[in-house]
Amino acid sequence: MSMQNTHGSLIDVPGVKVGHAADALKQTGCSVVLFEDGAVCGVDVRGAAPGTRETDLLNPTNLIDKVHAVVLSGGSAFGLDAASGVMQWLEQRKIGFDAGVTVVPIVPAAVLFDLTFGDPAVRPDAQMGYRAVNAASATPFPSGNTGAGIGATIGKMAGIEKAMKGGLGTASMNGPDGLIVAAMVAVNAVGEIRDPQTGQTIAGACDAQGHLLDIQASVLNNRDSHFSAGTNTTIGIICCNAAFTKSQMQKVAQMAHDGLARTIYPVHTLSDGDTLFAATTGGVETTVNIVGMMAAEVMAAAVLDGVRAARSAHGVRGLAAS
Repeated sequence: MSMQNTHGSLIDVPGVKVGHAADALKQTGCSVVLFEDGAVCGVDVRGAAPGTRETDLLNPTNLIDKVHAVVLSGGSAFGLDAASGVMQWLEQRKIGFDAGVTVVPIVPAAVLFDLTFGDPAVRPDAQMGYRAVNAASATPFPSGNTGAGIGATIGKMAGIEKAMKGGLGTASMNGPDGLIVAAMVAVNAVGEIRDPQTGQTIAGACDAQGHLLDIQASVLNNRDSHFSAGTNTTIGIICCNAAFTKSQMQKVAQMAHDGLARTIYPVHTLSDGDTLFAATTGGVETTVNIVGMMAAEVMAAAVLDGVRAARSAHGVRGLAAS
């Protein structure tokens, strides 16, 4: 299995639609993954400063067995409000958990901190979430400065002034018996990004001339002085079409974090709230080991895609041509 086979997008998985909305001027946004027929979903939170909503009900011991959308948003904890707009859109279409008197849409969400980029007073809200889910479709979408990735930055371990632009990335992979595993991720890491195929650092902290710095040496020399708690975070989702339970999808989410560990150095720090969801629309008989292996591969590929597609903005250098 090789990253050469990981081109593609989250929308390659049947039953998955994706929509984005953003404030292009103020540089923040959100991305919504829509499952109109529901999806079995797990989650794994590894970062120490997470901002999440409705993740407790994804515990395999809890009642709800399907989600109807997952939201990835900028705006730190304020951005969780985007999920309210997604719930409103779903309720209007009578999509949700049937509670008798009404349907209750199940919409887990996770956020990243992008308030130091653009305008800190502008964050994704319910209206932006509504716009994003209303735009959801099964058509390809651009990577980089898109949706939840529009305000993302990376390499902030050496200070925000040396940061580079992060972004939204996606990738997919075909497996046996019609299995499809895909990833979408908003890369907003405190660490630097390395290509696991070559071991080379491709983006991270850079000096005024655009030369990459040795970020870990910088931190060791400065005794961690530039770290600021909870001002980063990489958030993402794995989607597949495996016939799995919630507990199996939780394991897939855990294994998918290996994709972050292969590309982001360091990852899961006290300054990150790294959270990955894993959702399946069902159908293909397979094993957790196979899906988990593929999930780590496509997550790593999605991280590289998001960073390579990120364009310079607000004076922060991106790898892609602007």
